[in-house]
Amino acid sequence: MSKSDIYEKDLARCPANYAPLTPLSFLERAAAVYPHRCAVIHGDTRHTWREVWWRSCLLASALQRAGIGKGDTVSFMGANTPETFEAHFGVPMTGAVLNALNVRLDAKAIAFILDHAEAKILFTDREYSPTIKAALELLPRKIPVIDIDDPHFDSGDDGDGGGQYELLGDRDYEAFIQDGDPSYSCFQIEDEWQAISLNYTSGTTGDPKGVVYHHRGAYLNAISNAMCWDLRMHPVYLWTLPMFHCNGWCFPWTVAAYAGTNVCLRQVRDKAVFDAIREHRVSHFCGAPVVLNTLVNAADELKQGIEHEVAAMTAGAAPPAAVIAAMENMGFSVTHVYGLTETYGPCTVCAPQDGWAGLDTDARAEVQARQGVRAPLQDELMVAHPQTLQPVPKDGETMGEIFMRGNIVMKGYLKNPATTAESFAGGWFHSGDLAVWHADGYVQIKDRSKDIIISGGENISSLEVESALFRHPSILEAAVVASPDEKWGEVPCAFVTLKEGESLSAEELLAYCR
Repeated sequence: MSKSDIYEKDLARCPANYAPLTPLSFLERAAAVYPHRCAVIHGDTRHTWREVWWRSCLLASALQRAGIGKGDTVSFMGANTPETFEAHFGVPMTGAVLNALNVRLDAKAIAFILDHAEAKILFTDREYSPTIKAALELLPRKIPVIDIDDPHFDSGDDGDGGGQYELLGDRDYEAFIQDGDPSYSCFQIEDEWQAISLNYTSGTTGDPKGVVYHHRGAYLNAISNAMCWDLRMHPVYLWTLPMFHCNGWCFPWTVAAYAGTNVCLRQVRDKAVFDAIREHRVSHFCGAPVVLNTLVNAADELKQGIEHEVAAMTAGAAPPAAVIAAMENMGFSVTHVYGLTETYGPCTVCAPQDGWAGLDTDARAEVQARQGVRAPLQDELMVAHPQTLQPVPKDGETMGEIFMRGNIVMKGYLKNPATTAESFAGGWFHSGDLAVWHADGYVQIKDRSKDIIISGGENISSLEVESALFRHPSILEAAVVASPDEKWGEVPCAFVTLKEGESLSAEELLAYCR
């Protein structure tokens, strides 16, 4: 017998030594080990981890009794409420696939997704009933609809029962789950490669693409998130990030793994965020740079009384260094991550180095604004030539495309084999993001490939111009796009919002940029 065989003979995989990875196990453990710890806060509603487990099992059982099974799509048009959180466990318990819909999309896009995903049932929050009603009218078939009638939703009506925010289904969520079997239990699956969720890209250049996640990737990225943040047990997590966005960057599963407390938030408003942080002693929250910018520019009186440590994780668009610096000046620590829908959310982290502690706040913010290095459970990452896949020099100047591969890259695009094959060409996932590679191995995005402004043959990064604009003390928000120009082909065009009470002429701004 060759040496290579001795570790295979009589050492077979079996239930005693192998179980497929699934984040469902995180919820079962939290309920078993910390049954009485608070898992969910939503207004005056409180659920323990045992209750969340029980309600998720009821949802799963009710779905099965409604004919939902392995490979079926269950769509959720939900806000950041307990129901959407429970769906991240109850739906995959059945073997079905959770399709959390982007509540910001219009009826046409929602109808396309429901049809393309072959949704078998739709749960919808009453807040989104105008969009859903219009979307259902565009669908070529009828699907069952279950209402989420959240008592904390304020329609702003005059008491006539909801006005345009009507209930569209035959029954609501609470009545639906009561059809479930109270003895139902499930936290294991047959195959970790099976789909757990379906998330659609924005569709800015055509119809949205359906990104398929598997249980293995969801499990691993949930843990990778915690490692990026050096998370400790029982965090208090505020839901400022939509749960529909890459399944909340996999944080529903992360918070369950660490038996934390989910503080639900329907709308991201500066007062609501600061009030929640004070009242519940929130320790962690995630959000795009625009969320951080909203907090930075909130009225001073809203920020008072927060004396405990708060950690923020940001991604989505490259955060201006000025925003990171302003958050740290408020006493919030900021972790910058980067990823795409196709990578379960975060797949890189701007991991802090010991030497950064000696930098002043602004200098430290500059290095923290880079996208960083691969996340702990992201297998490989490189910046390379888009066609040859040859890595670019780590000189901080040569532009290339970001490529990644490993367990936290999607299964592929639903019913789109050509695009899947194209995105995986050469054995790497092609991100479409253009970046440089610094000598220390840290990646820094310069632009999306389709957003680079080519002016007179020179490449101009819209992100670099935006970063400069954000440093101006009078500017609240800035966005830079290409504008057609007869002489140069394209020139940068900036749209800016000024802070309240500030004034700034176009000439003054041009002089500042120069």
